[in-house]
Amino acid sequence: MKAVDVRAKTDDELKSELERLRKETFNLRFQRASGQLENTARMGAVRHDIARIETILAERARA
Repeated sequence: MKAVDVRAKTDDELKSELERLRKETFNLRFQRASGQLENTARMGAVRHDIARIETILAERARA
């Protein structure tokens, strides 16, 4: 997900997307711990997406 795509969404959409990504992070951590995680790069991608969304929400809150 690119920053341009994140900026195009509303705050409610971003909050629901953030919740979905946090659940995915939780599931990926369990997969990694049990040795079932095949795409290890997905962990980093999800973390970056979470950071992007949180950054945009913080920028909007300051404005």
